[in-house]
Amino acid sequence: MASNFLRGTTRSEANGAAENNLIVHEWGTFTSIAGKDGVTLEWRPLNGSPDLPRFVHTNQEGDGGLRNASKADLRAAVRMETPVIYFYSNNEIDVSVKVDFPKGKITEWYPQARLVKTGVNWGRFKVMPGAALNLPVEYSASHYFAARETDSAPVQVCSTDGKPAQQEKFLFYRGVGTFDLPLSAKLAGNKILLQNLSQNEITRLIAFENRDGKIGYRIFDAFTGETASERPTLDGNIDLLISELKQTLVASGLYEKEVVAMIETWRTSWFEEGVRVFYVLPRATTDAVLPIDIDPKPAQLTRVLVGRAELITPEMEKSVQKQVMMLSNPRTREDAVQAIRKYGRFSEPILKRILVTEKDPASRARINQLIDHPARKALS
Repeated sequence: MASNFLRGTTRSEANGAAENNLIVHEWGTFTSIAGKDGVTLEWRPLNGSPDLPRFVHTNQEGDGGLRNASKADLRAAVRMETPVIYFYSNNEIDVSVKVDFPKGKITEWYPQARLVKTGVNWGRFKVMPGAALNLPVEYSASHYFAARETDSAPVQVCSTDGKPAQQEKFLFYRGVGTFDLPLSAKLAGNKILLQNLSQNEITRLIAFENRDGKIGYRIFDAFTGETASERPTLDGNIDLLISELKQTLVASGLYEKEVVAMIETWRTSWFEEGVRVFYVLPRATTDAVLPIDIDPKPAQLTRVLVGRAELITPEMEKSVQKQVMMLSNPRTREDAVQAIRKYGRFSEPILKRILVTEKDPASRARINQLIDHPARKALS
């Protein structure tokens, strides 16, 4: 009789899993912001509302956790978002997993880990197909829980300090870092300029835009070299785009339920207002950025990291520049501040670019206040 994890897989997936015993799948995203020259900009990836449940471990536990101000001040070029590692096996098995992040910092993880330094090491834990689940819950909105909707086997990680064991459907971790990505993307007039900077083919690349609720996208397959493309015509259908993404991710080796979980996790931010480029990182890039060590070695290890390059549009810059001009008037200052903050993760890079040409000392001081203290309610 087939194990529970085989439900929802294709016949070939099921046969392979039964023969090879241990299968490990991983998905996640690398989010970056591109400047005018296509070079990845430094930003504060964790500067925003917490989007993880409180039971998730952080590198600042005991000091405010996810809500600690110093974490919000971390600057990096790339936000490594929600990598999750799934395990599939026909029988209970002890496994150890260590992920290194030599050019980054691990900021959150779950279950508890043995060591978190230049990576995260869970030590030895149990993979328990068919086991009764005792998963932590939290009744507030979070990106986290959609990742559980798969047929993966539960894992149980025991503490070394006498605390209760923790169970989950996956290993979760997140971090920030500064490292080279394989794609350069930038806007030049009405064109998106794309360049593959690596020696490896990018199997699929999707240029996407949402402007005032209307969307468009362009797809590039087997992308190498460079190209210049018009910004997408805003006559696209979101359901068709999601279908294209599903096909792309399944073709990359993920199971269908894993793909659905990934898209559901990031659907809100992937398709929000703005211009961005999605692409599946070449496996060689993933393994270089995040070396992984699994014992025993799985019969199959699939790692699908999606690059998400956010492009600052001329429309965004023009709007923020207009609001900056209103900061000098006390009557319009607070409204201007709120309008700038609506751009979230984009506001700091845009403001820094405005500083390059801004000459007025008072205006420069207010811009710097917004950059240094993005959550402050008022400006002086």
